[in-house]
This record gives sequence, C-alpha cells and structure tokens, in this order.
Amino acid sequence: MESARLAAQTRCRDVAVLDLAVLWPVADYFIIATGSSARQMRTVADEITQLGGRFGMKAYSRSGYEGETWIAVDFIDVVVHIFSPAARVYYDLENLWGDAPKIPWDQEKPNLEEKANLSIEG
Repeated sequence: MESARLAAQTRCRDVAVLDLAVLWPVADYFIIATGSSARQMRTVADEITQLGGRFGMKAYSRSGYEGETWIAVDFIDVVVHIFSPAARVYYDLENLWGDAPKIPWDQEKPNLEEKANLSIEG
C-alpha cells in the first residue's frame, strides 16, 4: 500500500489497489493511478521504483516511460499503472478487472510485520 500512498502524495488522483491474487496467476496486485502530466507520471514511476528497492523489490520492467499516456512498472507480484486521464478512461482497468476486490489502501499504515509480508504493496 506504500506505493499507493506515494502516488497519492505526489499528486496522482483516483488511486486504486486491486487484489488479483485469486483471479490471475501473473500478479497479485495492480496499483492504478491517474497522473497530471507526463513529467509527473515519470517522476512517480521513478519514486515507486526507488520505493520498491527499499523493500527489496526489483522493477523487472517499465513500459511507456517515454510516452505521455501510460507508464507501467512491473515488480512481478505488483504492477503499478500510471495513466493520463484520457488513457485511464480508455483502458478502464478497474472495469476490466471488475471481479478483483479493491483494497482500502488509504487506511492507517500496516504494522512492520504486515509490511514485511506485503513487500512493495504494503
């Protein structure tokens, strides 16, 4: 959930965390956010990549970084999607993954034991 908090603290809007663990064997969580500009989206992607490193998680790939509509940072278990407003509406991942439960990420911070178990998303 720290990734979601970081996105929200860096001016991303409509941050959502989807729990995909029971629906898809490829990733456990999607973090979805809407950025305010391409530059801001790149900054958020960079900061989330650094945050992952602090939790011992490596970003295995990053797509769309040079574009202006969508950046995806893939930590394997967690995939962070940062969209422009128009791309967020167009791709509509929350509807596509409508069966995935939303995680209330903006609640109080988890304790250290929970953080260790949740790695980048915690």
